[in-house]
Amino acid sequence: MAGRLTCSCARAGAFASAAELLAVLVAVGLDLAIGDPPNRWHPVAWLGRFIAAGHRRLCAGSPTRLLVHGSALTLAAAALAALGGWGVARLAAHAGAAQPLVLGIALWLLLSLRALFAAALEVRGRLAADDLPGARQALAWHLVSRPTSELDASEVASGAVESVAENLTDAYAAPVLFFLFFGLPGAALYRAVNTADAMLGYRDGPLEHFGKMAARLDDALNLVPARLAALAIVLAAALTAADAAGAWRALVRDRGATASPNAGWTMSAIAGALDVTLEKRGAYRLGYGRRPGVRDVGRSVIVVAAAAALLTIAVLMAVTLLHTR
Repeated sequence: MAGRLTCSCARAGAFASAAELLAVLVAVGLDLAIGDPPNRWHPVAWLGRFIAAGHRRLCAGSPTRLLVHGSALTLAAAALAALGGWGVARLAAHAGAAQPLVLGIALWLLLSLRALFAAALEVRGRLAADDLPGARQALAWHLVSRPTSELDASEVASGAVESVAENLTDAYAAPVLFFLFFGLPGAALYRAVNTADAMLGYRDGPLEHFGKMAARLDDALNLVPARLAALAIVLAAALTAADAAGAWRALVRDRGATASPNAGWTMSAIAGALDVTLEKRGAYRLGYGRRPGVRDVGRSVIVVAAAAALLTIAVLMAVTLLHTR
């Protein structure tokens, strides 16, 4: 990242900016066409193993010790990811006409839209087949960390819809934004922090202190992407026969109803867009409408896919304008 900030002359040329814009299109195309590669080849899975190993070794002691050790682990994972991103970016800079392809392949590994949609549609399929135990299992395995064994069908559908909306930020909007504005090191750093938060950022037991740095960093890094993603959902609702006005009303009213400063933005927007009430027991209720059902899971995928497309177009246009000024 440091090399990217100091070498402003390398970004001044039209080719550098064109390479980054083309890389986004390559990455999105690969993600939608192929999805996630196997874990043994996936750098995010490698980061996960590094974080898990650090957790096993370091998560013990007093609250202060837990905070220091957890912070060190999170920052180490972020630094390793940024260093790896910097190395790949340096290689790409010497790849000539293949630079967009190299950058695009690297960015692809930091996105996860297809896997997100596939997981949600698996839950929908189980619900449609009246396989509630299977739907609960699919929801817990792929999408949420909450206990699912006692959820009814509507609560399972709600969990899937919530996850699709929230992960528009984590799995797509934020990595793309960080790539375009901070390069591959920035996108990799974001993904490392997000992975650490997913594994450590809980408010119970030792993780309340051990995962605090990961949770706070993730909150900070997602402040802008989550808000842009929520606005994209509102606009996408207008393009997909959903309720754009309802999405806006729910967003304005309920965006702060979650413990996270970011998750409520996209989740409240999708609740209003689908005219449903999304609920996590004892935590939040978002939206004005009926309880969600199996059909709403598929509808959420359509709206969020459209929102991702709008985000792509808007961000690419904005970056192009910045480079031409």
